[in-house]
Amino acid sequence: MQFLVFIIAYPFLWVISILPFRIFYWLSDGVYFLVYYIIGYRKKVVRANIALALPHLSDKERLVIEKKSYHHLCDMFMEMIKTMTISSEEMNKRFVITNLELMKEYEQKERSIMLIASHYASWEWLITLNQKISYQGVAVYKKLSNKYFDKLIRDIRSKYNTELVSTSKTIPYIARNQKESILSIYALASDQSPKADRIFHWKSFMGVEVPVHTGPEMLAKRYDLTVVFAKVKKVGRGYYEATLIPLSEDPTSVPDFEITDAFIQEVEKQIHEAPEYYFWTHKRWKHRR
Repeated sequence: MQFLVFIIAYPFLWVISILPFRIFYWLSDGVYFLVYYIIGYRKKVVRANIALALPHLSDKERLVIEKKSYHHLCDMFMEMIKTMTISSEEMNKRFVITNLELMKEYEQKERSIMLIASHYASWEWLITLNQKISYQGVAVYKKLSNKYFDKLIRDIRSKYNTELVSTSKTIPYIARNQKESILSIYALASDQSPKADRIFHWKSFMGVEVPVHTGPEMLAKRYDLTVVFAKVKKVGRGYYEATLIPLSEDPTSVPDFEITDAFIQEVEKQIHEAPEYYFWTHKRWKHRR
């Protein structure tokens, strides 16, 4: 059954990926209408999250953000499909890294990097970073239950020689690279709520005290990885800019959770600047005190 679903869906995905951008975004508008007005995908979750995180706004202002966030969500989903066939030249026009020289400095220092991002703007297209540096690019991801779609996702995200590693295999993978002195950059999106049995630290996030992921900091301390935050900004429909912000070059020398707190603060700044590009559909505030 998994294979049947895949072979039916794949041709449609491929055709979508080769559409000219103008038609491509017309289709995305149609998907938005279906998802928001007909299906109402997680609308209650999104509405509750925005109200909780942005209580100072009026209902009308929050509704504008809600609709824009769904529009962006659909664009993001479509752009992931577009990655199947988009050329490197086109991708480099649409996703620009503003201060790539920072990575060059770390390369010269022979420092492996923990690159942390949030579910904001386009974290998917951060894979383009790997074609601009000599590091081994590694993206940590959660394996899909459908093995055929899982392979498709891995193929899409593995463009530009990025290697995908499932969350369950991350620690042994990093340990091996460190042992063999393979300079690598490990990318994780870590702003979502951790599982209840993995709560080690609480932090105020958008005015609400919630548990936060500490895995990236733990790995950085254990394997002495420089920690960098990728701040992605949407500058136009289908166009993004990423700025690399150092959080800690020597993570072993700072108190526990300081790096995690700094990351959360950077995510808050992103949201306040343009909340419509945050991934509000996740139940980010399901645990709070």
